[in-house]
Amino acid sequence: MYPNLFYLPEWFPIGAGAPVTSFGVMMMLSFLTAGYVLKAGLVREGHDADIAWSLVFWAVIGGVIGARLYYVFLNYPRLLADPAGMLLSRGGMVWYGGFLLAAALVVWRIRMFGLPLGKTADAAAPALALAYAVGRVGCFLVGDDYGRPTDSWVGIAFPNGLPPTTATAISSNFGITIDPALIEKYGEVLPVHPTQLYETGISTLIFLLLWRLRGHGHRAGWLFMVWLALAGAERFFVEIFRAKDDRFFGVFTLAQVISLLLVAFGTVWVLRLRNRRGTAAV
Repeated sequence: MYPNLFYLPEWFPIGAGAPVTSFGVMMMLSFLTAGYVLKAGLVREGHDADIAWSLVFWAVIGGVIGARLYYVFLNYPRLLADPAGMLLSRGGMVWYGGFLLAAALVVWRIRMFGLPLGKTADAAAPALALAYAVGRVGCFLVGDDYGRPTDSWVGIAFPNGLPPTTATAISSNFGITIDPALIEKYGEVLPVHPTQLYETGISTLIFLLLWRLRGHGHRAGWLFMVWLALAGAERFFVEIFRAKDDRFFGVFTLAQVISLLLVAFGTVWVLRLRNRRGTAAV
């Protein structure tokens, strides 16, 4: 775990002594990754490369604000108890919230530029997959968004995680019943599924598939819908192993319900757009 990569020197004019977090750095790298991959896609379609950075800028704004608002919504009891602390704390972001608001702002900018929505979305699909893979590395480095305790060879302990992977913290924060045999074997600090790395690996594979399919002969928007369905399936699968306290739908988490909706929506449109009558702008 490397939550803080380094600290700004005391002579630094802004934020002297403040930590530069690994999560913040990986988030920045994820947006840069998205920008470069999107730029390649737009250039391939004959559009101005600089448009990619404008779209990424609005994706950053929507992503950060949306992810924060979604987290606040999921933790509204804490918001009522400490509004200022909840809204101003540095931690707490949820991918789906960021994606929804970022998507709305990016679609608005695409319309402002007069770009074809379907083809631009296709160019963005590989960028989204790879950027997500990079961003999840940041979650791993700070020990956040990990999975349930496990005795398997893949287990990794986060003694300084958010929260730490101690039996007490996991039970109190996620309502998970810990197997006494695990505590007897490992003590208070338990190994857990590194679900952050699961997501990084699967999302990288999705990126490679999308990159290979980017010359598809189907209608505009088809590749984006492939990404949407695969991303939803990936998140649903990983949520099986996640340490979560938002299982509002029986055994399913809220993220799994959203994932199923995205899989269904993406699959329907993949089938509807799957033809070779051309790639008319949408």
